[in-house]
Amino acid sequence: MTNTQVRYAIDPETAKGFDTAKLRDHFHVGDLFADDEIRLVYSHYDRLILGSAVPVKGPLVLDNVPETGTATFLERREMAALNLGGTGVIEVGGESHTVEKGEVLYIGMGAGPVTLKDGRFYLLSAPAHRTCPTKLIKIADARRVEMGAKETANERTIIQLLHPDVCESCQLLMGYTQFAEGSVWNTMPAHTHDRRMEAYLYFDVPENQRVFHFMGTPDETRHLVMANEEAVISPPWSIHSGAGTSSYTFCWAMAGDNVDFTDMDMIPMEDLR
Repeated sequence: MTNTQVRYAIDPETAKGFDTAKLRDHFHVGDLFADDEIRLVYSHYDRLILGSAVPVKGPLVLDNVPETGTATFLERREMAALNLGGTGVIEVGGESHTVEKGEVLYIGMGAGPVTLKDGRFYLLSAPAHRTCPTKLIKIADARRVEMGAKETANERTIIQLLHPDVCESCQLLMGYTQFAEGSVWNTMPAHTHDRRMEAYLYFDVPENQRVFHFMGTPDETRHLVMANEEAVISPPWSIHSGAGTSSYTFCWAMAGDNVDFTDMDMIPMEDLR
C-alpha cells in the first residue's frame, strides 16, 4: 500500500503569520512510518519526496505514484533509501542489494519498480535529468567530517553518503549527523541556502526526549518540537538548526540548483531574532 500527501510551498511572509498548528501542518511530518505501508510526502519545494517503507508481513513495491505524473515513480526521478532498522533487501533493475542499518542504496533515474524487503527504510527522491548508476553505500564508504566541541555542546560526526566524493547523483544530496554523548546543538552558526531546499529526519531520539527544530527567516525565527522519526521540510529561505534534550541523530537531504555541500549563506549569531 502506498499513501501520498502533498505539501505546497509557502513564502516567508505568509509563514510569519502561522501559529504552531499551522506551522506544523505545512512543515512538520509526523506519523511517517507505518508497518506494511509506503508513505510519501510530495513537497513543492524542489519537488522533493520524502517517505518511508516498513515491510513487515511481506515485500513492498514502489512503482506507480500518480502524484508524479509519470508511468513509474523513477521514470524522471532518482532516489535514496536509508535503512534505519535491521538487515533489509532492495530489489531493483534485476539486482538484489542487502542493506544493513545505517547504509544507503542510491537508485538512478529509470531503474523501474523498487521492491523492499525487511528493514525500515527512509526514502528520499528528487527529479533527475540524467541517469546515474545505482550504488550501495556502506558506512565505511562514507565521507566523515568531525566537527564541534564538547564546550559548545555540538561535538558531532557528519556522515556524507550522497556526496560528489562518495556517490554520483543528479541533484540529490544526503547523509546523517551523529552527536557525541552530551552534545545537542546542530547546524550552528545558522545559515540558509537559497538555491536548494532541505529535509531533516530526526531519529535515535529516546522516547521521552525531544528535539527543538528552529526554522524561519533569520530575523523571524520559529520552532517545531520533534519526536523520534519525525521530519521537517525546510524551505530555502529558512534557517535549519536544532537542539535536543538528549543526544540524537538526524538525516539531512537536499535538492536544488547544485550539489556543492558548502553552498550556504552564513547568518551572524548577532543577527538572529
